[in-house]
Amino acid sequence: MECRTLEINVMSGKDLNKVNLITKMDVYVVVSISGTDDRSNQKTKTHVDNEGDNNPTWNFPIKFTIDDNAVVQNRLHLVFKLRCQRALGDKDIGEVDVPIKELLESPNSTGSKQFVSYQIRKPSGKPKGQLTFSYQFSDKITGNYTVDAKIDQPVTAYPAVNPNPMVGTSVYPPPPPQQGPSGPYPPLPPNDYGVSPNGPAPVGYPQPAVAAGGYGYGYPPPPPQYAYPPQQGGYGYPPPPPQYAYPPQQGVYGYPPPVQRPPKKNNNFGLGLGAGLLGGALGGMLIGDAISDGGGFDGGFDF
Repeated sequence: MECRTLEINVMSGKDLNKVNLITKMDVYVVVSISGTDDRSNQKTKTHVDNEGDNNPTWNFPIKFTIDDNAVVQNRLHLVFKLRCQRALGDKDIGEVDVPIKELLESPNSTGSKQFVSYQIRKPSGKPKGQLTFSYQFSDKITGNYTVDAKIDQPVTAYPAVNPNPMVGTSVYPPPPPQQGPSGPYPPLPPNDYGVSPNGPAPVGYPQPAVAAGGYGYGYPPPPPQYAYPPQQGGYGYPPPPPQYAYPPQQGVYGYPPPVQRPPKKNNNFGLGLGAGLLGGALGGMLIGDAISDGGGFDGGFDF
């Protein structure tokens, strides 16, 4: 398969259709290769120009790989879609559709870079504005080609995995074999006290005997405790009268008590004023976009 490389530089736009009535337009261009074959479809976009308004400038280079046979048969088109970035959704400004065969058949298209300007058509079909770009074709290349100009399709590379990992490279020696009753040495006989040198078996202590009454070791329960009767008064005298408390202090040395002042209220007037100004600015932007949307039947105004 014979293919070519098409290098494009999206340079600038002039006198574009204004879709914003109040604020400046933030314009970008979506550039694509369209054809009958899905493999030939390629797409990318420029950055957004926030300063040029209806005369933006980008100077954005793009490179496409195209099928030479499809170009000769006039089945590939170079499409430029100019759009305005907005808070309530991006809006179309205009479009330029150029047959790639027309660019290839122009003189010196493969020898040097060519500069051209095409008229922009609004969504209604009316001409408005001008788009300038440069292009250059490379010589024919024989072989398969891959489409790599896409929007929002990042390429992620992962490190290669070693299919043959190293075996036996550990610096630590293997653990020694466990010696047990089935090892090369027979178990030792128990000593005179009946304890095996291989390790004593767990021995449990018997539960203590519980005597009658629920107390262990045969001891009887303790006698009940006796409490002293409440004191009714000494030697026939009545109990002492209740204690009296002093009245609350009314002041120091005859002066009246201090008067507590109520806490001072915080003044949030400054904070409320700042929030109101911010909300008013944001609301003004949104209202401006809404007015721009309903301002024309063909999606824009001619000035």
